[in-house]
Amino acid sequence: MCGLSGEINFNGQTADIAAVERMTGALAPRGPDGSGVVARGPVAFGHRRLKIIDLSDKAQQPMVDADLGLMMVFNGCIYNYPELRAELQGLGYRFFSDGDSEVLLKAWHAWGEACVDRFHGMFAFVIHERDSGRVVMGRDRFGIKPLYLAEQGKRMRFASSLPSLLAGGDVDTSIDPVGMHHYMTFHAVVPPPHTILKGVRKLPPATLRIFEADGTHRDRLYWAPQNVRRAEDARLSAADWRDQVLDALRIAVKRRMVADVPVGVLLSGGVDSSLVVGLLAELGQTSLQTFSVGFEAANQEKGDEFVYSDLIAKHYGTDHHQIFVPHDRLMQSLPGTIGAMSEPMVSYDNVGFYLLSQEVAKHIKVVQSGQGADEVFGGYHWYPPMLDTTDPVATYAGAFFDRSDATLRTQVSPDYLPETDASLELVRAHFGIPGAETAVDKALRLDSQVMLVDDPVKRVDNMTMAWGLEARVPFLDHELVELAGRIPPEHKLSQGGKGVLKEAARLVVPSEVIDRKKGYFPVPALKYIDGPYLEMVRDSLNSQVARERGLFQRPYLETLFENPRDHITPLRGSELWQVAVLEMWLQSHGV
Repeated sequence: MCGLSGEINFNGQTADIAAVERMTGALAPRGPDGSGVVARGPVAFGHRRLKIIDLSDKAQQPMVDADLGLMMVFNGCIYNYPELRAELQGLGYRFFSDGDSEVLLKAWHAWGEACVDRFHGMFAFVIHERDSGRVVMGRDRFGIKPLYLAEQGKRMRFASSLPSLLAGGDVDTSIDPVGMHHYMTFHAVVPPPHTILKGVRKLPPATLRIFEADGTHRDRLYWAPQNVRRAEDARLSAADWRDQVLDALRIAVKRRMVADVPVGVLLSGGVDSSLVVGLLAELGQTSLQTFSVGFEAANQEKGDEFVYSDLIAKHYGTDHHQIFVPHDRLMQSLPGTIGAMSEPMVSYDNVGFYLLSQEVAKHIKVVQSGQGADEVFGGYHWYPPMLDTTDPVATYAGAFFDRSDATLRTQVSPDYLPETDASLELVRAHFGIPGAETAVDKALRLDSQVMLVDDPVKRVDNMTMAWGLEARVPFLDHELVELAGRIPPEHKLSQGGKGVLKEAARLVVPSEVIDRKKGYFPVPALKYIDGPYLEMVRDSLNSQVARERGLFQRPYLETLFENPRDHITPLRGSELWQVAVLEMWLQSHGV
């Protein structure tokens, strides 16, 4: 797990090494164990390293293989690298390091575009071919590892975070109207290629982008899950699906144990993270460290779920760390949390993961986490209404969207919005893609391929990497997700959601954490903005720079200031927090 950056000029102009050094420096929290910049005329790559596999300097990056004429920067982990290494050695390749980075580099040389089909893992990489001048960049199937791009003429820059590109300078920082529409409508999910800024784009997940020496490029989407039933699936019972899911999850958890350092678990106490702990115990993991976070109550709403995480920790005898966050520490941590966001994100979980990761990083460098289970196995409340709907797009939007397009246009200044309902168009287009049999399948596919990427997964990556911590997500093992796509919706939505996963969990963990009400990282102080929190957001939105920017219509802001508790989105988020996070993020990064 690392941070990467670079500049490529397709007109032969010498790369700006100083800009790449600034970009690389901005990534220091992602890789506190090493850094490097390598330049070759029009190409300069930068890298910050977090040592997880092959702790020696032989695996340092940017990695150059002079014999093969390749230079690479890579962020992530290829879990099956030992098997791929053995296969490559059988083809005659010789290795100078012991980690997964060199395996990826040589896999590209051996198999070309087909190499990504062989990878089990999370990754973002950029490779430069010395002899052809070709540049190849790739991103894992679920976009677990980020890759941001800024192109200007024949110059392309890339980085693991948007703020890193800003540090390089010369970026168009005007607001992208489509990105703005998604942020305010699609619960802050801004799908690729868009970001909130016009000058920065994202490489989509499961995508290879291949640039020729003249800068022309093509994309290859190398993976897309199919939410359809096979003929032979009709013979499978609920117990059969349960057993297949448990077997696949065991493999997924085992794969993510590969490391030369200890691996812990972020334990919320919900069924997903509890199941990961239980499977690690089954696999013989000893002295397992687990970590939970909770917040001070507000407005009579409890801010922790320690009763469940403590239950699991005691059941499996883990070395458990419980972090309680009082109001004063929460307040102090908000600027750091917002600064750690590659893009503005509204979920209260951000500060939870930020503070949890700060504590975890004092003990270990790698954790497994339960993200992805809800989007893959049907755990959210908006899936059951999709069962009988005659208008899937409207039903989904009515449950998930923060506001309608018509309402949005009374709140955001017209100059910052597109002419069309971009968010509804996105859902309609995605629902129209073949490969999803039912409305539930369409919603699950959209959430696992779009929403998941730019909300839960991005949140975990940003907040863990702010402290040099690697997070692995077994529920996003692509073979497990392919299996889940075949499971009939009724098995997923039973028992209040995630029925098939809950049945699998009953064979592993105590029932108390399975039959509980669905939980999350509750941060009530940010839902019911009052006192110093209200003062903080009011100061930000009333500042001179915010007034000059004029993102939001003043009557709307005054309504929010008057009584924030009256303005909660369908997904239980504060409208005031949503608009304030965007403005505070822009100010935090000097936009």
